[in-house]
Amino acid sequence: METAKKHLTIHHVRPSMQRIAIMKYLMEHCTHPTVDTIYNDLLPVMPTLSRTTVYNTLELFSAKHAVQALTIDKRNVRYDACTTPHAHFMCHKCGHVFDVELDAISIELLYNTDEFLVEKVELNSVGLCPDCREEEEN
Repeated sequence: METAKKHLTIHHVRPSMQRIAIMKYLMEHCTHPTVDTIYNDLLPVMPTLSRTTVYNTLELFSAKHAVQALTIDKRNVRYDACTTPHAHFMCHKCGHVFDVELDAISIELLYNTDEFLVEKVELNSVGLCPDCREEEEN
């Protein structure tokens, strides 16, 4: 709970009970969840929570750079509490989204430019994850 509260404070987000719960959920579930996933998982422990509150909270977190909003999924925005530079891979069969580490050279190429002021980089790839690939090959 304290880690989530500290994270919000660092990003200039006033930590309310609902905001802390949503941030804590994102930090504990590195599955790149959607608004609906977060809402459905938190509702049993927070019966007064609304889907609109979850949506608005995630929009605030994204605007304050406390989370990344991912557009890798054409149907739903996914959210990632890890804000350090990395890429994402989505399996088109099972729908899971995975973090992909970038080496220092890749990060340097993506973020450093004399001509443009880079505010956000989103590097996504889509294909088959190892489990789905193995399943298709058998």
